[in-house]
Amino acid sequence: MKLIGAGLPRTGTLSQKIALEMLGLAPCYHMVNVLTDLDQTERWRQALEGDVSPAEIFEGFQATVDWPGSFFYRELLDLYPDAKVLLSVRDGDAWARSMRETIWGVIYGDCLIRHLSDARRTVDPQWGGYVDLMKEMWRRSGLIQDAETSAEEMAAAMERYHQEVQDIVPAERLLVWSVSEGWEPLCAFLELPVPDAPFPRVNDSAQFADRIIDGAIDVIQRHRVADAAVAGAS
Repeated sequence: MKLIGAGLPRTGTLSQKIALEMLGLAPCYHMVNVLTDLDQTERWRQALEGDVSPAEIFEGFQATVDWPGSFFYRELLDLYPDAKVLLSVRDGDAWARSMRETIWGVIYGDCLIRHLSDARRTVDPQWGGYVDLMKEMWRRSGLIQDAETSAEEMAAAMERYHQEVQDIVPAERLLVWSVSEGWEPLCAFLELPVPDAPFPRVNDSAQFADRIIDGAIDVIQRHRVADAAVAGAS
């Protein structure tokens, strides 16, 4: 592992994943790795309970951004003492708004992605396990305690988290950076040349919603077809 992403979800982490892989730090682990392979959920549950080292899950990866990796950044500091640490930051109020529309919305919101997620849970135990894992990780992080956590509380918690990372990570290993800053500070930190290409800009909020909605509809439809086949055979 060459780079540990300590930045929280909703801080441009999908753009970061693409950028780091363009720089040669590939593969880079991201929550999309879990969403596209829910079998990994159980391993992260074991890591959360201290039964599995995150290093076992990250074997073969040169970098990680987003959760689950950033949740474990303190452990990763010790596991990978030569790795640099990237703290991607964002305005707290903007972060809280983005969270309410995406991750908080899936877990607690009264919105389409929450309702579709709940419908998927009834036919897909793995999805239920994933949502439960995320809920527990956010609770343990202190960033989202429950459905009553307000946007103002989330924004303040994010600011405390950013300060915590800067207090814990040695300054020589840390870059505090926003995706709006682009290639130059990131490449200087990693001692890599700036690519002859624009910095990737991904609308992760839209992709997140599409991923949840499309995934739920696909699973529900396949379950419906399977039920119809069983009914037809009986």
